[in-house]
Amino acid sequence: MKFFVWLIRVLVFVLLLVLALSNMQPAALNFLAGYTWSAPLILIGLAFFVIGLVAGLVSAMPAVVRLRMENGKLRRELRVARETPAVVEQPPMPPLI
Repeated sequence: MKFFVWLIRVLVFVLLLVLALSNMQPAALNFLAGYTWSAPLILIGLAFFVIGLVAGLVSAMPAVVRLRMENGKLRRELRVARETPAVVEQPPMPPLI
């Protein structure tokens, strides 16, 4: 199974490499205020991929931090619950009628 996973990874890498090498023509990206960035098309695509990746990670950080804090709190509660001796309750007495 690992062989097939590595085979798929190599195929995807080769396909992306061929795509990158076939898109080396220069492209111009026009920003506001007349600023223009001229670079190979694959470099522009890679830059926007990285920007999207960073934006996604930054937007996920509050949830990750909140879940880690909650996980720590629950671990502390579990540790306290394990250290506390269990109280055995006696069943109620039947009525005396």
